[in-house]
Amino acid sequence: MDKHESLIPLHGGYRKLKSFQVAQLAYDVTVRFCERYIDYKSRTRDQMVQAARSGVQNIAEGSQASGTSKKTELKLTNVARASLEELRLDYEDFLRQRGLALYSPNHPALVRFKAKRCATLEQVRAWAEEERGTRTGTDKHGRARTGKTVKAGESPCESVPGSAELVANAALSLLNLACYLLDRQIAAQAAAFEKEGGFTERLYRVRQARRGINH
Repeated sequence: MDKHESLIPLHGGYRKLKSFQVAQLAYDVTVRFCERYIDYKSRTRDQMVQAARSGVQNIAEGSQASGTSKKTELKLTNVARASLEELRLDYEDFLRQRGLALYSPNHPALVRFKAKRCATLEQVRAWAEEERGTRTGTDKHGRARTGKTVKAGESPCESVPGSAELVANAALSLLNLACYLLDRQIAAQAAAFEKEGGFTERLYRVRQARRGINH
């Protein structure tokens, strides 16, 4: 064991974690989604926002706690994973209960969404607008791409997905990625904890190394 091992190693840095970045975007999308599509009196609205927030906050708290407790880091990362799983089920319920489509991972719209690599809420909104424009044959101003203006109530093509359906599926795509990343993160944390132990074991090693130097 390296005799220069630090008692409290570098920790935090959660903002650089891909899992945190994706979960935070899913949180932003969920807040806006609930404002637009979930009744403000519905308990589901609060639950979805809280689950999204819990995912983000627990990743951050786990990262901060890792300096002195790998066990706490692992526990909080698991809580984040569970919260995002709860949120994923809420989005699936939303689609199912309203008869809206749940897209497969290789759905063309989701393939385009993933290719965008959206990092902000505005980018997600822009993607949704582009998708509706592509399916309706109109641009963002409602003009037909052929040059003909589409009148209110007219639809250049059938089966045009609503914004709620598109955004819900985008949110699910983000949550699928966040859960995948957290599963890998949890596995890595568990392996490190099993191999290196926690704060108590590190304290013992540091003390032993210090005694070795003094002798």
